[in-house]
Amino acid sequence: MRPKLTTTTTTTSKAPQPSGSVSGNVSLPSITNGITGKTTRYWDCCLPSCSWTENTGGSAVQPCLADGVTKITNLKNLYMYGSGCEGGSAYLCNSNQPWALNENIAFGFAAAAFTNGGGQQDWCCSCYRMQFTSGNAMGKQMIVQVVNTGYDLSNNHFDLQIPGGGVGNFNGCESQWSTSTNGWGERYGGISSSSQCSSLPSQLHDGCNWRFNWFMGSDNPEIVYERVKCPVELTDKSGCIPANNNSQKEIPWIYN
Repeated sequence: MRPKLTTTTTTTSKAPQPSGSVSGNVSLPSITNGITGKTTRYWDCCLPSCSWTENTGGSAVQPCLADGVTKITNLKNLYMYGSGCEGGSAYLCNSNQPWALNENIAFGFAAAAFTNGGGQQDWCCSCYRMQFTSGNAMGKQMIVQVVNTGYDLSNNHFDLQIPGGGVGNFNGCESQWSTSTNGWGERYGGISSSSQCSSLPSQLHDGCNWRFNWFMGSDNPEIVYERVKCPVELTDKSGCIPANNNSQKEIPWIYN
């Protein structure tokens, strides 16, 4: 959006906005003509399916070693590592947890499945702007990148990656962080209060607390969403840029 101009004796404008990452002093318009969908939550520590180049057909998500920090960049030989959920040494990176840009906008990552046909090569690494339409976070918006796919998910379904959100079907956290077989809290749903975030490794506290702070403890809220061009805030963390990224809708930032 062009900055507003103020005319006095001369014409001045706001300082140019950065072409890369955005600051917290921005907002977003409501989503119109969006697609309805649903959300759940999980954090299973497993190697994301979109890390396999065979699943993406190109750029892929960089996973990490067991420290959650050291990235595996040689993805063509990812089979040499294998998933930590299956006895291997590759895991979800700590950086894939959500964070708040400001009170009304957050970034994060998700597993997803859609009704619009296609498959992993169409879904992997794509980005979406979603607006919550139910629950405590109703009205807030989140921009997510799909780094995992789940054929056990329903249609138009985003499974948000939130530390302490439940390991679900697979538990790579047991080998990565020495959790119980059910992870932290309940296997499906995870922990139930912010005080329980202290049971997670300190590296995951921020994303765990995000759920009870910015997300206001919302429990599987419904959404409307639209596909958007992936921002650098997400691609710099995942390492993956979809091949058709430049043809997608720009995020309609409003610079305040």
